[in-house]
Amino acid sequence: MVMKVDPISTKVLSLGKASIPSPLGNREGNGRFPFVDDSESVLIDIHPQELATYMQKGETPPTFELAGPRKSIYFDPSKLRCALVTCGGLCPGLNDIIRSIVLELYHLYGVRNIHGIRYGLEGFIPKYGHDVIDLEPPTVTNILDMGGSILGSSRGPQSIDEIVDCLERMNIGILFMIGGDGTLNAAVKIADMILARGLKTSVVGIPKTIDNDIYLVSRSFGFDTAVEVSRGAIIGAHNEALGYPNGIGLIKLMGRNSGFIAATAALAQQDANFVLIPEVDFDLEGPNGLLAALEKRLTSRGHAVIVAAEGAGQKFFKEGIEERDASGNILLKDIGVFLKNAIIEHFKSKNIAISIKYIDPSYMIRSLSANANDSVFCGFLGRNAVHAGMAGKTKLLIGRWNSHFVHVPMESSAGRRKHISPDGELWSAVLAATGQGSLVNR
Repeated sequence: MVMKVDPISTKVLSLGKASIPSPLGNREGNGRFPFVDDSESVLIDIHPQELATYMQKGETPPTFELAGPRKSIYFDPSKLRCALVTCGGLCPGLNDIIRSIVLELYHLYGVRNIHGIRYGLEGFIPKYGHDVIDLEPPTVTNILDMGGSILGSSRGPQSIDEIVDCLERMNIGILFMIGGDGTLNAAVKIADMILARGLKTSVVGIPKTIDNDIYLVSRSFGFDTAVEVSRGAIIGAHNEALGYPNGIGLIKLMGRNSGFIAATAALAQQDANFVLIPEVDFDLEGPNGLLAALEKRLTSRGHAVIVAAEGAGQKFFKEGIEERDASGNILLKDIGVFLKNAIIEHFKSKNIAISIKYIDPSYMIRSLSANANDSVFCGFLGRNAVHAGMAGKTKLLIGRWNSHFVHVPMESSAGRRKHISPDGELWSAVLAATGQGSLVNR
C-alpha cells in the first residue's frame, strides 16, 4: 500500500532484555513458527521516487519493526498475568481478537492467568464494581459467531492513576487494549504512567475502527465486514429505486471523518450514482449542486442511488456549541435525514413526484460477527499482539503495512486520522464508477 506518511518515530520500546527461551522453539514442528529478529523491518514508503531520494542522500529509509514471535521472551509464562479490555464502539471482529489472544497465550505460551476486564476502562475503576472474567479456552472457543464483545465496552475517559493502580494490584504483566483513537490515546498515557512508576507491564494495542481511519494502519478489522454489509444495503436501495417512477435510494453509512466505507462499498456494488464523503466538498443548491445533478439523473434514467458517509455535508448545519459524546467525539448532525428532507422539499417545489427510500444500517453493521476475511485478519492481529507482549515490547500497536504485520509506536499513530485523498486513486475510481463529477458550484 502506498501512503504518504509524515516524519514519525518508529522506535519500539521494550521493558528490558528478553532472555527467556521462547517455548515455541521447544514444540514439535517448530518450523511453523519462524522466529523474527528485531533487526528485521518493513519499508514504510515503497514509492520509487521516495526511495531514490533517500538513496541520493545516503540515508536509510524509515521502516517499521516486523511483527512475529521472538526466540527469546521477556516474561516467564508460568508467572505471567495478562489482561484484555475492549473499549469504544462495537465492531465486527472483537470476539475474534479476544479468542486469538487467549488461545495463543494459553496453548502456545502456556500462560494460565488471563483476565477479561468488563465494560472498557470502567472495569479498572473500583466505584463501578464490574467483575473480572477469567479467560480460558472453554470461555472463548465458541464466540466467533457472536457479535459485539463478550467483555462489553464503554466510552469516556477514566482516571489513568486508578487504571494503573488496578494493574499494579492485579500484578498484570501484559495489558492488551483493543480500541480506536480514544483508546490509543488512553493507552499512551497508561504506558507512560507505568514507565514513570517503574513497573514492568507491557501495553499492546490492537487498533479498532470500523471506519478504517487510524493513521499508519492500512486496514483495520471490521472494515471488510462493514463494506460487505453496506454493499447489500446499496443493492436494496437500488432495487427500491428501480421499483418506482423517479425512485431514489438514499443510504447513510459509517464514516465520521473519513469516507472509506462509503467509497469502497460504492466500488464493490457499482449501483451508486452519487457518493458523498467528509473529505470532498459538495453543494446542495445551485446549477452544479447535488439537487440539480439528481434532477438531471432522474430525467435521464428515472432512478438514482445516493450513498452518504455520516460525516459528509456537516457545513449545512448551523454553527453552534459543539456537543460531544463520552469519548470526546463531536456529535454529528444527521446528514441522512437532512438530505432526505431536502430532496423531498426540492422536488415538491417543482411539482415532481418522487419515491425516496432511506436506509441506515449503521448499528446493525457494528454489532455483527466478522465475515471470513475479517475473522482471519483478526487471528493474525491477536497472535502478533501476543508475540509482541511476550517479548516485553510496550507502547505499540499491531498494524499491517506493505503486506506484513508490523509494530507501530502508539505515539506515532494516536491522535491522527487517515483520510481519502480527493486526488488519489480511490476517489478517482469512485468518480469513474458514479460519473457524478464535481458537485461544487464554481
